[in-house]
Amino acid sequence: MNRFDRITAILIQLQAKRVVKGQDLAERFGVSLRTVYRDLRTLEEAGVPLYGEAGVGYSLVEGYRLPPVMFTREEATALLTAEKLAAQLTNPHMARLSRAAMDKLRAVLGHSDRDYLAELSPHVTVLQPWMHRGTTPPANDIHQLLLTGIATHRVAAIDYRAGYQGAATQRDVEPIGLYFGQYWHVVAYCRLRQEYRDFRLDRIVSLQLREEQFAPRPETLQSYWAERARQHPGTTVVVRLRPEALAYAHENKHYFGWLSEQETTEGLVEMTLQPMHLESIARWLMLFGANVTVVSPPELQRRLHNLAREAYEHFSGPPENLLT
Repeated sequence: MNRFDRITAILIQLQAKRVVKGQDLAERFGVSLRTVYRDLRTLEEAGVPLYGEAGVGYSLVEGYRLPPVMFTREEATALLTAEKLAAQLTNPHMARLSRAAMDKLRAVLGHSDRDYLAELSPHVTVLQPWMHRGTTPPANDIHQLLLTGIATHRVAAIDYRAGYQGAATQRDVEPIGLYFGQYWHVVAYCRLRQEYRDFRLDRIVSLQLREEQFAPRPETLQSYWAERARQHPGTTVVVRLRPEALAYAHENKHYFGWLSEQETTEGLVEMTLQPMHLESIARWLMLFGANVTVVSPPELQRRLHNLAREAYEHFSGPPENLLT
């Protein structure tokens, strides 16, 4: 990224957020903090009214706004894809909000770019994920209510059907984050159980935000998963995955104590996990076939070898023997 593009991008960040830290900008754009300070001075010299406070960050003077920044064609295409993902991975209410937001974004595009998106849109399709078939989708407003609760620190009263037996419980929870795996989940502090719990949204029958606000907590989704791994220590597992396996791996990695991941020089992703049981992760990894390699521990590699041999011996015989 050249300097002009970086300064423009910094200005966009300042318009998009109430406060921006210099160190965050340096990490985002891969430059030194000194370079960021120099870019901010350039904006000031150009007449952009900045306000900086030591230890807090930088912000634009209240009321200052520039005309809408035009999107590049690639950025507009990314937003089109995000709109289609929202239509399938959320619910009808959130999908309508996404479409309305996208319509407003289209309004700032030039005529040629709008025509480009209109022509491209029928050729981009997101199929409904198989994991939702046969399940009851969350109520239309549950996503939005939970997002509001997270942002405003409001207690949520939920009617929850836990487990496969569907035992009904009414709980007051303090939500801290949403994530999507095989299903949509919310992580929240459960006042009934006096600890953090993971709730599936399709099992929430009803939800109401109370007027009561809870004190903000330092916990995040990442700290919740790290604490779960600490409370249920298991053998640390390191595997390397080919790109073909990443989509499914990312959907399910938190069920197996995901800790971290990094890309290798060979284009693989090295993932570190801490599962409660080696048997469960061994059977999960079998799904990836030749797209996964076990780095450690050796006993996991041996278990995968045995599972593969058992499967081969079972399925390599005559067809009439398969059911015996």
